[in-house]
Amino acid sequence: MKNIWYCLVLCSIISIASCSSDDDTPPKEPRTAADVREDFNNLVINDGANDLTLESLVEGVFWNFRIVQPVDASANNKRPLILDLHGGARNILADAHKTTSCLIIPGMENIKPYIIRPNSSGYQWYDEFNQVQVLALVDMVSQFLHVDTSKIVVMGYSDGGNGSFFFAQYYADIFSAAIPLATSYDTSTANGYTKFDIPIYAFHGEDDELFDVELTQGFIDGSIDAGSDITFVRIAGLDHFAGCQYETYMPDVEDWLLNHVWN
Repeated sequence: MKNIWYCLVLCSIISIASCSSDDDTPPKEPRTAADVREDFNNLVINDGANDLTLESLVEGVFWNFRIVQPVDASANNKRPLILDLHGGARNILADAHKTTSCLIIPGMENIKPYIIRPNSSGYQWYDEFNQVQVLALVDMVSQFLHVDTSKIVVMGYSDGGNGSFFFAQYYADIFSAAIPLATSYDTSTANGYTKFDIPIYAFHGEDDELFDVELTQGFIDGSIDAGSDITFVRIAGLDHFAGCQYETYMPDVEDWLLNHVWN
């Protein structure tokens, strides 16, 4: 697992640590990656849904997230991990990480994974704040819980789907697959199209009002021509706000993970 997540905020930490004080009180030592890991390891995580808060590397800045722990996970029965990125990332919604009752939990019940769903705190998933949060949480869940690190998947809806493509592109050494839904990620580059190094299973409703399905089709076709392994499913009659209805198609995704990605 990459250990770069704390490097992304190093400048911020140095800035905080170097601020002068009006008195002679010695400056407080900045938080370290070891502090964050210790705090995570002290969290109480039970079977089922756990809504948690963790202080980040920056003092007073917190990450809010949900971890769903499968009932039979153990050292002898390590489970896959699904990182689930919510939509509407630029909105500050206190409960955005708690909406797992449709799509992700019932849709993945046969593979019995851990699920981690962070709150974006109003930043896009590719912004520095969320790159740090995502990499740190995946790192710590993998280290302290019973996760099969060869079976870590990034999944997301709308803005979260764009985040899924982003992490698939830039952190393919961490994730074994990506599942973007109802989104449009520009895979075109100055030299052609992006080739992804991990397989992708993407869904898109043909009546999506926010992300045109033909635009998404073009980006995906270009990436496939560049050598990417992408399955793209267009669903007639689904608009952008019918997220829970994608649940019907999740058994196909489970089969794809078990027999195409992880076999």
